[in-house]
Amino acid sequence: MTLKQRYDGIIGWFSDHMPAAESELQYKDPYQLLVAVILSAQCTDKRVNMTTPALFEAFPTPQAMAAATAEEIYPYIRSISYPNNKARNLAAMARMLCAEFGGEVPSDLAALQRLPGVGRKTANVVGAVIWNKEVMPVDTHVFRVSARTGLTRGAKTPLQTELQLEKNIPSHLLPVAHHWLILHGRYVCTARAPKCGECGIAAWCRTHAEAGRKGKAAASGKQE
Repeated sequence: MTLKQRYDGIIGWFSDHMPAAESELQYKDPYQLLVAVILSAQCTDKRVNMTTPALFEAFPTPQAMAAATAEEIYPYIRSISYPNNKARNLAAMARMLCAEFGGEVPSDLAALQRLPGVGRKTANVVGAVIWNKEVMPVDTHVFRVSARTGLTRGAKTPLQTELQLEKNIPSHLLPVAHHWLILHGRYVCTARAPKCGECGIAAWCRTHAEAGRKGKAAASGKQE
């Protein structure tokens, strides 16, 4: 199977079965999404969604959060991973957002990455979800699914994965393709015990094909 055939097959399946895939983070505006994505680093969306209602009630705007200290933010996010660092980042992010961007989340990805707590992946997520930017945010699910299926070859870092995916996925599909891969990794192609029997893209998966060949070889050896 060629790389193009693999991409065509996987993109075709997702287009048919998950045409409207979207983020599972709950938010009402760009500010809330930015905060939620910062909190989601090394944490589940489910946990973030349990945490943010009280946080946003206490700090409903960037201005409200900018007026708060990290110590005041911490109790609202204490159940999130790395709450001390994230509380400091949220306070600093909100202050910069108000001081330099008038309290408006910038649509420019480079400007977004200037904000404390915002790296390339976070900026790409906000850009893709809010402004439909043609970028591919890479988290642990995207990295794993891309490598297992064979969409990427030899990618050792999230950036290498991002660049290979952006090269081969039609640019207008990148924002939704990001969600395809995340959701597939979260619910089907899980880190442990992937559900290959339930996988709709198994026909184009390199790992699945390799497992099949090994199984046939083992069966042939036993018969001999």
